Amino acid sequence: MKNIRVGVAGCGAFGRNHVRVLASLKDAGAELTGIYDRDGERARAVALEFSTRAFGSAAELAAASEAAIVAVPTQAHTDVAVEFMRAGCDVMVEKPIAPSLADADCMIAAAREHGRILMVGHLERFNPCVRLIRPRITKPLFFEVHRLSIFTPRSLDVDVLLDLMIHDLDIVLSFVKAGVSDLQAVGVAVLTAHADIANVRLSFDNGCVANLTASRVSTEKVRKLRFFQPGEYISLDYARRDARIFSVAKQPGAMPAIAHDHLAGSPNEEPLRTEIEAFLDAVRSRTVPEVSGEVGRAALAVALRAAEAMAAHARLVGLH
Repeated sequence: MKNIRVGVAGCGAFGRNHVRVLASLKDAGAELTGIYDRDGERARAVALEFSTRAFGSAAELAAASEAAIVAVPTQAHTDVAVEFMRAGCDVMVEKPIAPSLADADCMIAAAREHGRILMVGHLERFNPCVRLIRPRITKPLFFEVHRLSIFTPRSLDVDVLLDLMIHDLDIVLSFVKAGVSDLQAVGVAVLTAHADIANVRLSFDNGCVANLTASRVSTEKVRKLRFFQPGEYISLDYARRDARIFSVAKQPGAMPAIAHDHLAGSPNEEPLRTEIEAFLDAVRSRTVPEVSGEVGRAALAVALRAAEAMAAHARLVGLH
């Protein structure tokens, strides 16, 4: 199997992790071409750490690569991703796909025009607990989702919706598979110029309701998704990478009993590695990835709609 030459644009917290995983995949179908970052000193330090090359520009990296992972700040996603696709590279862009729907559409159009694979890095799609639970989904009725994180000085160019909640919006949309009929949102800025805490309530065309909370200024880390469906309550813990299913077992002539299943993935299964391997598979087979540009755009559309609702609520209560 011929290795695919992959470059990484952006060497911040996310980008460095992509470099780390790619450096370990030489015997699994990938060759780390090199990296690029606007901060040349940071790029050289990461390149030295992982024994690769720091390129002086995105164009130079694109010319040496067949595929690229774009992990630059969100505001630069479209320009960098389109540049790579025009140069003939397939692209995986970190979430969110773009800062606006117009930018997302530009990226999707570029992929079509140049015949490139475009994948969006919604990492939780590749969490073992999500992959284990998908076959058990029947008809979700209600979701309660919490994603709480301790403050770190990263991704501060976007609000908590695009920084953290976008993960859960994508998962809920993929589980429900219905349109959003109503949306309510409230949020507040605490340490940054953007909302750092947010709560969003979604109502779907099929009657399902989802309540999502995200915070990047918490004192603890929580990444849990829980939902009800007929006869079952299911709890996913993204951090533990496991799922628990509580179901009603009915037997003729007996009181209903609660049955419990515990589904756990391998503790050595890293979602980021699985995600990058899925990208490489799509590049190699020329097939549409699970998290296509259109899928990333759908999650972005709901997040931006929530941001508008959040801003309207802030004006109503006099915060703006």
